[in-house]
Amino acid sequence: MKPKNLLHVGAGALALAFATSASAQDISLRAADTHADGYPTVEAVEYMGELLSSWTNGRIAVQMFPGRQLGEERDTIEQTIAGVIDINRVNLAPLNGIVPETAIPALPFIFRSTDHMRTVMDGEIGSEILVSMEEHGLVGLAYYDSGARSFYNSVRPITSPADMQGLRIRVQNSDLFVATMEALGANATPMEFGQVYEALANGVIDGAENNWPSYESTRHFEVANHYTLNQHSLSPEVLVMSKASWDKLSAADQRLVVRAATLSVPYMRELWDARVEASRAVVEANGNEIITEVDKQPFIDAMAPVYERFAGTPELSALVERIQAVE
Repeated sequence: MKPKNLLHVGAGALALAFATSASAQDISLRAADTHADGYPTVEAVEYMGELLSSWTNGRIAVQMFPGRQLGEERDTIEQTIAGVIDINRVNLAPLNGIVPETAIPALPFIFRSTDHMRTVMDGEIGSEILVSMEEHGLVGLAYYDSGARSFYNSVRPITSPADMQGLRIRVQNSDLFVATMEALGANATPMEFGQVYEALANGVIDGAENNWPSYESTRHFEVANHYTLNQHSLSPEVLVMSKASWDKLSAADQRLVVRAATLSVPYMRELWDARVEASRAVVEANGNEIITEVDKQPFIDAMAPVYERFAGTPELSALVERIQAVE
């Protein structure tokens, strides 16, 4: 159930903001997401739209385009920077080549737990990374959970890096993810998300890595029955807005957008936690082999060259240390 009471949070300030811009023209914001309709991130952006519509009596609306209708993430990022797409939910990985700071939360094993990740990204460090996007044509609005990414494949159970040797593992189009797989001895295969099921079914790749909801909702569990809970990545996803679109809004409307995005985060996380449990139940009922006893330390030790490459500057290395120091 959606927390409709949030529609009234900060009502006085929001009413003032609305009064300031009440004479403005109607605004329709195009939002993109590669996830399917009903996915927690899609639901969260739609909830954000409901908030904006309620606060402005329908003057600001969000038009959602889920399920890769506007392209894969690389395509939608380009469109967002150009102002063709106004709001976009993307993983941090495809942003790594555009905004260097986004590579740090995407580093393998950088976060100790989901609580650690949320504390870091909801705090000063997360805010700094959002601000760093602006010079690259994007306005960072908020972070959504992307869960714990783990390995799944059709060949054998994975309990140590030795089991990764020679496996063809699909990764996002990200140098960081490619380097992570190579450090573990796997053959990294960059591939768009929508192509993975067929590639697994046809033996083009042996496996991939993702969270419970993605493993289940894409039906990848049908063609890759070994799922190892090594949880190498707790990298969040990010909600961004086109700087070109942002600059067209009044200051009052900008505050409304930020407030709505912020309030969509706890809503998304509630949906996410429930979805993880439901997805895991589906996979377990299918009889897949789930490897829960994994010694993470050998995987962590193998990541040294990855950290050296992607956090090699004093500034990025300091950012890693700050994240690791957060309790």
